[in-house]
Amino acid sequence: MALTRFTPIRVSPWREVGDLSHSIGRLFGETALAGAWTPAVSVEESADELLFTIEVPGVAREAISVEVKNDVLTIRGEKAEEREGESDDLTHHVLERRFGSFQRTFKLPRTVSVDDVHADYKDGLLSIRVPKLPEAKSRPIEISTAD
Repeated sequence: MALTRFTPIRVSPWREVGDLSHSIGRLFGETALAGAWTPAVSVEESADELLFTIEVPGVAREAISVEVKNDVLTIRGEKAEEREGESDDLTHHVLERRFGSFQRTFKLPRTVSVDDVHADYKDGLLSIRVPKLPEAKSRPIEISTAD
């Protein structure tokens, strides 16, 4: 039985570039674009903080580092490749999982407190909270009447 990759009707040109890159990697014996994956990130802002949420499924907590230096937030990590039953006669029909190291960097505004950054990791999600400085938060201004 031959397996055929499903291709939806609307294909992004960037996906085709990724597929080509993956094929070239297989030609030269590279596995799953080693070191060429980027975890998805969402950045949200509230009145009190910035919240970075990074999807890192399959990455051990110990393999992730978070650093702030010169107002730049850097997230690094590595996802180890896991295979069952290593064998030379193993044929991959579909290999879309990504492995290797990653790094994401974000320039932080001067209105945040880099000394109070807090990171949590649970169920493959890394949450980084960067609180705003008190002077950066909006506050109501009372309007007085001129007499």
